[in-house]
Amino acid sequence: MPNIVFNQALGRVAHLASLPATNDGLVAVPLEATGLVTDTVMRDYDDLAALLAGASNEQTTMGRKPLSGVTVTVDDTNDRVAVDCADITWTAATGNAVGALVICYDPDTTGGTDGDIVPLTKHDLSLSPDSSDVTVTVTDLARMSSAA
Repeated sequence: MPNIVFNQALGRVAHLASLPATNDGLVAVPLEATGLVTDTVMRDYDDLAALLAGASNEQTTMGRKPLSGVTVTVDDTNDRVAVDCADITWTAATGNAVGALVICYDPDTTGGTDGDIVPLTKHDLSLSPDSSDVTVTVTDLARMSSAA
């Protein structure tokens, strides 16, 4: 166990959010409230295909949303890294109730499979789509820190 982690090396999330590949991106995947597994179970899934093969179901009517305006900021003063993005909007959202939003790294947005997509963060979200527009306001998608 290290005593510190250098700020510029704070986690794989910061690296992947920097979008290091040519056709990569971050994507928001809404999950239905019904059947949603616990955080203890969910954290063990290694890819989106495995997560969706379990009890949790994707809310496919609203659909996945690619994230835009993704930034990674190394903050040496506060010993942390912040990952941010633009707010996420679904127009005229319908379908089953949503219980969570999973942010994933897609290494190839031009193809690939759910087995290639890496879940990074899970956010609780209680939403009952009613055909109105839904905007998820994002203030620091993720923030990682290291204590010395």
